[in-house]
Amino acid sequence: MNSLQSSFLAVAPVAKPGAGAGARVALPSRRGARVISACLAVPPPTTGAASAAPRELSAASRAVVEDEARYLVGTYKRSEVVVVAGRGCKVYDADGREYLDMAAGIAVSALGHAHPDLVAVAAEQAATLVHSSNVVYTKEQVELAKRLVETSFADRVFFCNTGTEANEAAIKFSRKFQRVAHPNGDAPVEFLAFSNCFHGRTMGALALTSKSQYREPFEPVMPGVTFSEYGNVEEAKKIIKSGRIAAVFVEPVQGEGGIHSATKEFLQGLREACDEAGALLVFDEVQCGLGRTGYLWAHDAYGVEPDMMTLAKPLANGYPIGAVLLKEKVAATIGYGDHGTTYGGNPFVCKVALTVFDKIQKPGFLAEVSQKGENFKQLLRTKLSGNPHVKEVRGVGLIVGIELDVPATPLVNACLNAGVMVLTAGKGNVVRLVPPLIISEKELEHAADVIRDCLPALD
Repeated sequence: MNSLQSSFLAVAPVAKPGAGAGARVALPSRRGARVISACLAVPPPTTGAASAAPRELSAASRAVVEDEARYLVGTYKRSEVVVVAGRGCKVYDADGREYLDMAAGIAVSALGHAHPDLVAVAAEQAATLVHSSNVVYTKEQVELAKRLVETSFADRVFFCNTGTEANEAAIKFSRKFQRVAHPNGDAPVEFLAFSNCFHGRTMGALALTSKSQYREPFEPVMPGVTFSEYGNVEEAKKIIKSGRIAAVFVEPVQGEGGIHSATKEFLQGLREACDEAGALLVFDEVQCGLGRTGYLWAHDAYGVEPDMMTLAKPLANGYPIGAVLLKEKVAATIGYGDHGTTYGGNPFVCKVALTVFDKIQKPGFLAEVSQKGENFKQLLRTKLSGNPHVKEVRGVGLIVGIELDVPATPLVNACLNAGVMVLTAGKGNVVRLVPPLIISEKELEHAADVIRDCLPALD
């Protein structure tokens, strides 16, 4: 048993597949249970056509799907799974089926589902104080800010609720910094972002997002954004040196864009160009930060520091929180009333986030994430080799992509039918694998087997 596995209890769903949605999917009490692994026992891999066999929804699950279509705004093309429970790296649907979660709520559930220590601290804090607003001080918020500063390049922190809110704040902070730095009214107000990037769906963050299908239905969005080729440092330098750029937004590892990793030369070149031009460098680590790459911060692998960094997804393991980390030169230009949030950084979510930090900073945790990621990529390369649709397996740590020469949706659906949840990315031709960081080697091997066995769905 490795050090990441020691804190989870053996559990299994009571309801069996086919028991119907009326059967309660109860999970056993932890009291007296044996601590045996990080996640639930992995079932034997299925093969061939059986892997892609369609799942039949019960009448009760079908009712949920139909009510969603009736009552919710149709912004999501959902998989037809009604998830009701989770433990470790597994989730369970209303019909009693078990799934290995290789999506982790889109790279959110870094410590898996129902982690006993997170459950305990959440219950304790919920019974103490959930929210007080930012018109008063709260100890938990200050403690989390201190932890973020002490483990990063930053001097100050601003808390919000989501990744897109963090990027919106960084946009505003960039503009304010430049206006203070250029009091004569000639402050640069434009931004540079990159191909395949994703920074969010609110109007400012959306303007920084390269995929035109996200932006065009809502134009005009915030003007003044230039997109440059990701990785092309010479092209980016020319734009930065124009003097028009207030800040450069870049993901050290792109998630939604297709699992593309920056090079040190690229990020270092951006840093140097920003320093020369007086522009700010902002690293968006909403998806790739806080241990996902095997480093605490993704940019640690490159030895390049930003002026600001945005965080969100894994910070509280599913409870909504976002953050902007800033150097003092930027923070010093922000005054009372320049920005704010009602819920951001409330004591409940900050207390949970502190516990997440405790787990990820345990000795050996990040090294295991890195090692498991490397082993997983090798497994995939070996097991998927020879298939004509597989072009590349890439990634770092436990953010891994499988690029295909065809749309990935049939493979994603086949994997779901076989009990493994995966995501798409890029132009829809990349399978994105971002499991909980506590996943076991055995579970990763099972995921690789299922993906291999479901490849015929692409034909």
